[in-house]
Amino acid sequence: MENEERKPRIKPIIEGAESLSLGISMVVAVLIGVAIGLGLKKVTGLTWLLWVGVAIGILAAILNVYKAYSKQYKEFEALAKDPRYNMGKQADDDDED
Repeated sequence: MENEERKPRIKPIIEGAESLSLGISMVVAVLIGVAIGLGLKKVTGLTWLLWVGVAIGILAAILNVYKAYSKQYKEFEALAKDPRYNMGKQADDDDED
């Protein structure tokens, strides 16, 4: 019972915050792109520059998702190499000898 009380309770909160921050960063990226597009439209008077800004925002959001995916994939690869989680890989390696 005492071990359960001493377990870190903040880890799930941090993991949840990382997921939430990805969603927020996507929305913020699109909003910044729209703001850039509106600014360009106001300065130049060209309506199509608004859509350029929207496209920049969407591309930035996609880049954020890709970076988050890459980070998670690297963590997954590190776990896959951990002997505690290899699920019988050692047995397969012995067959080659």
